[in-house]
Amino acid sequence: MPTEAGLAAYAPEKDAGHIRQSMGALRLKIEESGDRTLSGRKPRRFAPGGQSTQMIVGADTSTDHDILRSSAALYSGYALRRVYYSAFSPIPDASIALPAQSPPLIREHRLYQADWMVRFYGFSFDEIVAQREGGMLDLELDPKLAWALQNRAQFPVDLNRAGREMLLRVPGLGPRSVGALLSARRHKAIRLEDIERLKVSLRKVRPFIITADWSPARVLDRNNLAALFRPQPQQLSLL
Repeated sequence: MPTEAGLAAYAPEKDAGHIRQSMGALRLKIEESGDRTLSGRKPRRFAPGGQSTQMIVGADTSTDHDILRSSAALYSGYALRRVYYSAFSPIPDASIALPAQSPPLIREHRLYQADWMVRFYGFSFDEIVAQREGGMLDLELDPKLAWALQNRAQFPVDLNRAGREMLLRVPGLGPRSVGALLSARRHKAIRLEDIERLKVSLRKVRPFIITADWSPARVLDRNNLAALFRPQPQQLSLL
């Protein structure tokens, strides 16, 4: 469960302190197995796959901020390899204390995206959801795009000048595409056509970048910019 209160309510037979103690002991064993012996040889690795855990999403009232805050504590405190997120699924004859319906699967997906942003894009968990009311991720927008829309003052980013850390915060750019851009700009000025060759979504990236042949002008000032990225309602055909 994401919180100790949730664990006490739904699994009172489990002790949060004992669980943390066990995870701490495992971390020490994993770290010790990576040290060389006095002879210079590396000992046989203990738990080479590392530790991981799974968060149940939607069984209690924990917000996305609660869930991600717990994940942050686990990553930093116990050096977890992964935190998995699993949407709660009700079963017949379950306790009436449990919800009757599963949360939307997109919520699980957004949590994975937020987790990825922290582990590979340099974000902190707090800045991803702290600015949203209710501590919930936006289900209609991926969390990096939502963050960019909430922090427009940091954009547009000049792809020919910005450092790797800021390039990773541009919606649509990932570690591979950023690496390719940093390599390419040593030899030439980056243009929109170079972005397109990387199979990056120009629709998503254009409002947030400057290249040798493109500037978004006052696009970032548009009040309806977020609406351009939200799913458009589909009109049902009568045929």
